[in-house]
Amino acid sequence: MESLSKHRPRLSTIGVFVALLVRLRLSSAGDGQAADCPADGRTWVPSGGSCYHFVHGEEDKVKSYTFERAQSFCQGFELVTIQSEEENDFILKYSPEVWKGNTNVWLGMYYDTNSDELKWFGEKDLSYTNWQTVSSAASELAPMEMCVTMHSSTGKWENVSCVDQLENGVICETSQSTVVLSVLLVLSVVAIMVISAVIWFLHQKRNPGMTIFTPFEYHPSFGGASHGDRSYLVEVGEMP
Repeated sequence: MESLSKHRPRLSTIGVFVALLVRLRLSSAGDGQAADCPADGRTWVPSGGSCYHFVHGEEDKVKSYTFERAQSFCQGFELVTIQSEEENDFILKYSPEVWKGNTNVWLGMYYDTNSDELKWFGEKDLSYTNWQTVSSAASELAPMEMCVTMHSSTGKWENVSCVDQLENGVICETSQSTVVLSVLLVLSVVAIMVISAVIWFLHQKRNPGMTIFTPFEYHPSFGGASHGDRSYLVEVGEMP
């Protein structure tokens, strides 16, 4: 019973920690944020395993951003990368909820000089595209200055200049799985702590008064110990 009483505070601490995690996740869901989306004060919209933040300003002002400026709005996340027709349709249908009229949305795409082709940031495969008819102006762009926008009225993509073009739509994206994995990691640590505590308790119950650590013994060198060394020898126990 003495071992159990010593063990209860540790179990109580773990229980409080787990309860706080559950409460934080429930409170984030109750505040209108998806439980698996970042809780950084911005509005994130979950869809298809990803979370999207539609950047918008005052409706009475024209919002025009360079590609570099658009990237800065995402604050550690990437500009939206479209991997499927369903994702393209989601952005097409949700954009009118944020912006009035036609908006050209910056896409998180760049020109890779090593492969001489466009790629998504984050090294995602360009498995889906939705290009509109290539214009003569777009075909004259230098590869290093080539960026891509999506028209919110049609869902079509267009090549534009990263340097000279100003667009007024910014969408940041992150995967829900990144938050899920962090939560699973914390829960795994808690599980390891609980299992370790149970093993320790069972060991103490079966072997009262014993420890799971091996006692340290001092062995003098073959030449014999000096008088000073012998004065510090600790008797471990008689050998049979």
